[in-house]
Amino acid sequence: MGETRFPVYDLASTWYHEGVPGHHLQLAQWVHVADRLSRYQASVGMVSANAEGWALYAERLMDELGFLGDAERRIGYLDAQMMRSTRIIVDIGMHLELEIPADSPFHPGERWTPELAQEFFGMHSGRPAVFVESELTRYLSMPGQAIGYKLGERAWLLGRENARKAHGDAFDAKAWHMAALSQGSLGLDDLVEELSKL
Repeated sequence: MGETRFPVYDLASTWYHEGVPGHHLQLAQWVHVADRLSRYQASVGMVSANAEGWALYAERLMDELGFLGDAERRIGYLDAQMMRSTRIIVDIGMHLELEIPADSPFHPGERWTPELAQEFFGMHSGRPAVFVESELTRYLSMPGQAIGYKLGERAWLLGRENARKAHGDAFDAKAWHMAALSQGSLGLDDLVEELSKL
């Protein structure tokens, strides 16, 4: 999209989301254990909320592990979180044609439209207009995709917390993560149940 500069603050979170421990590790592990997964899981059965939930979880995990320790990387991570929160508001508002709350400082009482969504997204993300436009096209063509990220992340966090409680001091985070990634793509209810058992 014409960019020639790529500041680190805007990339670190993306590295962890798309690379390792994000999608690259996740999808590579699914290929590695494909012979233990169902044919559906090993081919077309990817649940977006599971996959994207893992990638958001991976960003948070890297923050928890101290890899976003300097101010620049931490601000970039928080900015990405803000952008995703904005995406959820816009996605749900546009697809359900909801009315903006009457006490909102942003167009109170109006119904969400792509034009209002673009204005709102631009106000709350600091992203260039061309990026905002491409994101809105994405949301309009994939209803519910934005919220799937966050619901998936919550499923991964809940599964980990349940497993940690079950094992107490014996909880082995490294072993849990590899076993968790070896589950393949599951729906969120099954994902929480299976992650909790590990």
